[in-house]
Amino acid sequence: MKSTLILICGLPGAGKTTLAKKLTKERSAVRLCADDWVIGVLKDQKNIAERDRLRDPVEQLLWRLVQELLKLGNTVILENGFWSKEERTRYLKTAKELGARVELHYVSALFETLWQRVEKRNSDPNELVMTKKELEDAWQVFQPPTEVEGQSYDYFVTTT
Repeated sequence: MKSTLILICGLPGAGKTTLAKKLTKERSAVRLCADDWVIGVLKDQKNIAERDRLRDPVEQLLWRLVQELLKLGNTVILENGFWSKEERTRYLKTAKELGARVELHYVSALFETLWQRVEKRNSDPNELVMTKKELEDAWQVFQPPTEVEGQSYDYFVTTT
């Protein structure tokens, strides 16, 4: 069976984790989420500077792990958010070079919905905290995948 990389794309609060967990069961996949790993090593979930410092190294380590899993023929769900087309394209290219199928699942939601979900999640001591300003900034820089971009993938879907 050919290995498959499933990229879960969307802003915080869109429903990426819910979708990723559902796909994990349906596809017998390995699910990797940088937030889970950052939470695992972060002593204070409210320490935004430390959270941001850890994010890139964790994503890089997970990407190395993903590549090894793909080489072994696994289906891997990577739940990083993938806010830019450039980032998505980089992951697509590398996975294709490894001979994997690549799917892009974009989870979309209105800003108000995102903020309601993030605000609720902020009250959970086991979750990463995000301010409304951070979400507003993310909303401004986020590059939603287009249908044209989606044609580069073996499978592309947008859910709301």
